[in-house]
Amino acid sequence: MKKVRMFTRREFLRGTAGVAGAAAMMVPGCRSVFSRPANAASGDKPNIILIMIDNIGFADIGINGNKLVKTPHLDRFAREGVQFDRFYSNPLCAPTRACLMTCRYYYRTGVIHTSRGGAKMHGDELTIADLLKKNGYATGIFGKWHLGDNYPMRPQDQGFDETLIHKSGRLGQVPDAPNTYIDPKLWRNGQRVQTRGYCTDVFTDATIDFIEKNRKQPFFVYLPTNIGHSASDVGLEVPEKYSALYKAMGLDDKVATACGMIDNLDENFGRLLDRLDSLRLRENTLIIFLSDDGNVRINTGGLRGRGYSNLYDGSLKTPCFAQWPGRFPGGLKIDKIASHIDILPTLLDACAIKTNSTPTIDGLSLLALLRGKAEQWPDDRMLFLQCHRGLTPQRYQNCAVITQRFKLIGYPNTFGQRKLKTSEDNPILELYDLATDPKEEKNIAGKYPEMVAKLRTAYDKWFDDVKSSRGFAPGYIHLGSDAENPAYLCRYQDSSYIDRKPTGWPVYIERSGRYELTINRGDSLEKTRMFVKLGKRTISQPLDRGESKAVFTLPSVRAKLNVWVQEQGKPYVPRAAEDKIGDVIVRRIDHD
Repeated sequence: MKKVRMFTRREFLRGTAGVAGAAAMMVPGCRSVFSRPANAASGDKPNIILIMIDNIGFADIGINGNKLVKTPHLDRFAREGVQFDRFYSNPLCAPTRACLMTCRYYYRTGVIHTSRGGAKMHGDELTIADLLKKNGYATGIFGKWHLGDNYPMRPQDQGFDETLIHKSGRLGQVPDAPNTYIDPKLWRNGQRVQTRGYCTDVFTDATIDFIEKNRKQPFFVYLPTNIGHSASDVGLEVPEKYSALYKAMGLDDKVATACGMIDNLDENFGRLLDRLDSLRLRENTLIIFLSDDGNVRINTGGLRGRGYSNLYDGSLKTPCFAQWPGRFPGGLKIDKIASHIDILPTLLDACAIKTNSTPTIDGLSLLALLRGKAEQWPDDRMLFLQCHRGLTPQRYQNCAVITQRFKLIGYPNTFGQRKLKTSEDNPILELYDLATDPKEEKNIAGKYPEMVAKLRTAYDKWFDDVKSSRGFAPGYIHLGSDAENPAYLCRYQDSSYIDRKPTGWPVYIERSGRYELTINRGDSLEKTRMFVKLGKRTISQPLDRGESKAVFTLPSVRAKLNVWVQEQGKPYVPRAAEDKIGDVIVRRIDHD
């Protein structure tokens, strides 16, 4: 397969001013990222609002078959706009978000899974916000980022002018624990703030404020709500007025709360649309609503699969609705396969933004489909999805290749098997005809060996290609930078793990010099030593009783950094629990 040179962020952004040709590196089933530019009647660039919900599947929304929830605003938006019947996301949060932001398969970006070192997107990746900001857009994110909490991976480092987010993968997870969905502590432009209200209300309020402030210029809003993901310490949470109706119906608390979360989301969605109307912005605003995975909270719609653990459509198929008044027809349903990797090229296409240089890209512009021109869509498209725990992807493990008719699944339900040994000679593969068997009940791999071979060959080319991008290496946390000093290193979320034990953080120390390291020792008060392992070299210093910080001289280097305390005569036992013990604050004191 032909290789394309990876451009730096600076090289790429230099090429985004004006309209020029673009070329795409081809993986099986892909075409050029761009179709013809959209021609807005006014000649103005559209405002863009991208709304992503969390852990809510295709049939969890009223218009897609959920008879419990009350989603009148979403239902009307879908009916009067464009609905995708076969829109796919990864069955994991961070992988979908990396694909969405970059139009690249997440294995290319450094993201592998959701925690324990697997959710750090390389800082040189280019995002929707980068490209739109370069072309005159005000950019804001309000909600869940989940692609890295340290420089240069934070949203403010990735093209966003205004940020209001929670850290990590869910509100209430380390490093922000303890926290709650009601009156949460959040991060506004890098500073922690106390907010008031329910989290979705808070994020929607911030979105509306941003729109009001920037309404005289084109704006890009990314509103990735954290519902219906649960908080780590309280489970699902919503104000009682939203769940009471469902509890009165006899539903258990989990389902009742999930329904209430979706009702609240719909209420906020309606608030947002009403404000756009009152500001007379709706006509030139392109709005896309989707979900990061199909981890079904309420209703599978008869599809097989629920939760993170599989590649059946119940976990992959997600709602996706779009509107752009006057440009997209109303009442349109699309049955072509589409995916999260298609959003960025669609938005650039709608804005008539072209590039004359590009990194490897995988998505296709959906603009022709959204304008009702399905005949322009390639019939031979393939989508590639895979998910697992651990930082070392295995060929065929919990993977899927999806075409318009068929789906190939490799080693199903092996999501959590970190030491799975897959066979490259005789792998376990299933094949389903989604046209006649949408519930994936009949494995027909034995009946269609030629189709299995075709899709397997395509998968092998895809796997080799995405592996060649970065070798599956997660992003590096930069230390010693003026952009973030001190830096907080979260052990559970961002340290690499081997055999479920933390082994340290991949870091790039930008400047050699003296660094103060402060470690969370938990309840430990005894005299001990702090150890710092940087690459292959280990150094240490004594700590007095109750002391938790020491100063070390560190070189400028790109390596793995591990920090721990160890009492004399006692072995070091890496702590794998999901808590803050072992977290480290690194502060540059001076530099050479």
